[in-house]
Amino acid sequence: MFRFSRLVSVPQKGSQLNEITSRCLATAPKAATKGEEPRAKSSSPVKESQSFMMNLFCGVAETSQVFPYPDVLSAEQRDTLGMLCVPTAKFFEEVNDPAKNDALERVEEATLNGLWDLGVFCLQVPPDLGGLGLSNTQYAKLGEIVGSHDLGVSVTLGAHQSIGFKGILLFGTPEQKAKYLPRVSTERQMAAFCLTEPSSGSDAGSIRSRAVLSPDGKHYILNGSKIWISNGGIAEIMTVFARTPVKDEKTGSEQDKVTAFIVERSFGGITSSPPDKKMGIKASNTTSLYFEDVKIPVENVLGGVGNGFKVAMNILNNGRFGMSATLSGTMRAAIKKAVEHATTRVQFGRRIESYGTIQEKLARMAMLQYVTESLAYMVSGNMDRGSVDYQLEAAISKVFASEAAWTVTDEAIQILGGMGYMRDCGLERVLRDIRIFRIFEGTNDILRLFIALTGIQYAGAHLRELQKAFKNPAANLGLIFEEATKRAIRSVGLGGVPSLQQYVHPNLAASAGLAARSIAAFGTAVESTLVKYGQNVVEEQFVLNRLANAAIDTYAMVVVLSRASRTLKNSLPTSAHEQHMTEVWCSEASDRVARNLESIGNSHVLSNFSKMSSIAKNLCESGQIVQNNPLNL
Repeated sequence: MFRFSRLVSVPQKGSQLNEITSRCLATAPKAATKGEEPRAKSSSPVKESQSFMMNLFCGVAETSQVFPYPDVLSAEQRDTLGMLCVPTAKFFEEVNDPAKNDALERVEEATLNGLWDLGVFCLQVPPDLGGLGLSNTQYAKLGEIVGSHDLGVSVTLGAHQSIGFKGILLFGTPEQKAKYLPRVSTERQMAAFCLTEPSSGSDAGSIRSRAVLSPDGKHYILNGSKIWISNGGIAEIMTVFARTPVKDEKTGSEQDKVTAFIVERSFGGITSSPPDKKMGIKASNTTSLYFEDVKIPVENVLGGVGNGFKVAMNILNNGRFGMSATLSGTMRAAIKKAVEHATTRVQFGRRIESYGTIQEKLARMAMLQYVTESLAYMVSGNMDRGSVDYQLEAAISKVFASEAAWTVTDEAIQILGGMGYMRDCGLERVLRDIRIFRIFEGTNDILRLFIALTGIQYAGAHLRELQKAFKNPAANLGLIFEEATKRAIRSVGLGGVPSLQQYVHPNLAASAGLAARSIAAFGTAVESTLVKYGQNVVEEQFVLNRLANAAIDTYAMVVVLSRASRTLKNSLPTSAHEQHMTEVWCSEASDRVARNLESIGNSHVLSNFSKMSSIAKNLCESGQIVQNNPLNL
């Protein structure tokens, strides 16, 4: 039953795919040097994770971070949030003009000043350093309000605090925090996050900017360039990533590693390009930046020399929940426009809300918004409860939100028809703005591979631990029987399906059963994939994408079950509505999970994967469409 000889190792650092994931996205197990297989010390057991997603890859339902749905705000925090939400919403309704910002391709000065006055540029800076000191959940709610009105402004705010100075909050020394956090809050200096270069998008490890220690050891001298930097032309404080020579204490050899720096425009040697011309988020200032012999004091190293990847990936992981919260607000606003139109527009003698086609569109839009919102506050709530195991969940929230928001806005335009296509409606601007969210802060394509590979690493490590246990069975009987029995039961279909019944409201028992079966089937599929492909699984991107899609759907099922159960338990007025959305979502999501998992072992589907690979190669070799048109002209 257990063919351990082909079990996957943690993906080799030398492979192209793992280079991408480990360099630009991974915050999970630390990779070894290039060409060496990362592995746990033989004397150390696998580090257990409380992450639902990590355990999903082992077919285990780890419920501590999903049930019950987080309720993390104190009465005082709720009061504070309420006092912030009202003036912020009023400001965006009465002062900010998103159409004008879009036309000007910048945020109006009066709007910027008003936002600084409200304090929304420094929501999570501690109060003693000039900010509002909000929790992640409070931050999510304010992001939702901004997202419902103007995504260009949202990106400006997020680039400043969600990633711009977030590294100082997460990794700054007390001295760095005391020096810089007041400047990005009370002193109103804009911040930016400077990682991407012409040669390094998702592959952040290929950055070429370099910083070398000066002969006197007091400064680093930075040279290089960055592209597509939000707030790049207006930022005074920047988190910049560059290669630095680092000496290996064991070998004495020197190699380049990425280091994060706090850089001030006032250091000199920094120039910006004119603002980039973009499809959407035009109000957001986006430029290239050029660094020429910029002298950075050594005390401005952020997070330690050579730790730049860790700093960058923690910043991105920490901020992804904010994107899903923001886009849940965008969807809420788009759905409101669609509903207003559907309930007033008369065609063929009836309001269009009465037609089944429109009803299905509205229902699916509502479900996508509900799932997105549920994911955002699940992740922020777990972060506020002290979780550090949320990188996969945060990645899922970003992937799901960015794709759901596109679908919802597109369908809203469809419901409004020609009116939705007109600029005055505002939805065409929202659609243009939304398109970037599937690209920046980790493209959804790379994030899917990150989700699949990180989970496979965790599952593979557990299977290797079991393999080692068989070498000394007398000393490891407990582990062998626990793990082997669980796998044997699953493999012959006699049970082993985890139960979620005790965590959900009785009304949702059937839906919980669908989610539980998806969890068990997912674990079995991962195990089969590991055995089939071994370490070569890193090259099976058709398979990995479908595993990622099944994982996303499974997590979304569990999250909405948790949220709807809380609503039902508290007998809230929306209980029946949320129950219906959850039931439909779980019914359809479980079907998608089954199809995705079946496809990775189906010979016909695998043959199609192979043929699609061939089609793509032919296109790339030809440089264009391969066949002539039907007229042969």
